[in-house]
Amino acid sequence: MDELLSEIIGDLGIICMPGCESFVDRVQYYLKQWNGSEVDDYIVNGVISRFSTGEAKGFLRETVRGKDLYFITDCFNYSVTYNMYGREVPMSPDDHFQDLKRMISAAGGKAKRITVIMPMLYEGRQHKRSGRESLDCALALQELVNMGVENIITFDAHDPRVQNAIPLSGFDNVQPSYQMMKALIREVPDIDISDPSLAIISPDEGGVSRCLYYSSVLNINMGMFYKRRNYSVVINGRNPIEAHEYLGHSVEGKDIIVVDDMISTGESMLDIFKSLKERGARRIFAFVSFALFTNGMDSFDKARKEGLFDKVFATNLIYTPSELLSREWFVSVDLSKYVAYLIEALNHDESITHLIDPFKKIKTLLAEHNQKRAQDLGEQTALSL
Repeated sequence: MDELLSEIIGDLGIICMPGCESFVDRVQYYLKQWNGSEVDDYIVNGVISRFSTGEAKGFLRETVRGKDLYFITDCFNYSVTYNMYGREVPMSPDDHFQDLKRMISAAGGKAKRITVIMPMLYEGRQHKRSGRESLDCALALQELVNMGVENIITFDAHDPRVQNAIPLSGFDNVQPSYQMMKALIREVPDIDISDPSLAIISPDEGGVSRCLYYSSVLNINMGMFYKRRNYSVVINGRNPIEAHEYLGHSVEGKDIIVVDDMISTGESMLDIFKSLKERGARRIFAFVSFALFTNGMDSFDKARKEGLFDKVFATNLIYTPSELLSREWFVSVDLSKYVAYLIEALNHDESITHLIDPFKKIKTLLAEHNQKRAQDLGEQTALSL
């Protein structure tokens, strides 16, 4: 049985979609380390070429017959542009998704298996129907499956129940919990991860499940805010939030971790920071899988100067502009090694359950942190005497 599990599905091939080059290079770096230097390149030579009208086609410059293909795409990389009627146009999520389908089509059904790694799920926020409106995310998943995609891997889906649209196909929703905790301990070595000193906060009712995981693993209390919206008004395609109401234990004197899937405009997150500070919170950290900052970062710069929060931790799974990376309050959490682990396991047809649920790794991390912290406190006490 062990010998069967060690066999590979097919020769590994990675198709890097536009805008993912630096991330894919890091993924390949780890794969080469583990598999030896005899492999020149896992990245399949492919290109998207465009006509002056903005139309495009995908082209693979080498064979993919019999390969175990992994398409890595960032549908939210607005730094990628193309020329249309003489104008430089930034690529939208729709453009990125269409290019993904082009490259899958270019493979022509010759690959042994196709897996799509789409960290932030395309149209993930359009996952349910309210009235007569489109169900974009469900349709996108069905399109990929109909094109021959066997597995779809995403991170921190806005609502993982959207996988019900493809119940007979592989869909894995991965949480970067371990990597976030590791980054927090590295950046804030004096953090006390215990119930009297720390609390987990969900910014809305939709994020309770991911916060419950942190609360259970860390054995600390959690609270939540719920958004009171004005459903009689629609502004920029959504109902405006009138207030954030808090439910939970007192946060006075505690360090706080606010956990969410993304920061879009950031307005809600800043309101929550302010509300927590008014309730006496000590330090405030945010864990978000995707830092979009669609309205820029000035409001967060101002909030940081006012002491409303301490740090924002976000993954590098999607494009992060240099302006954001240069902020002292922002911490980029690298997940390239994690993605390489997922690819390596799947290519050898092994279970990824231990990778998706890092319970034991987090417990080990906490034990090491608590031991080191106890030693540091002991040394400080000895010096003071």
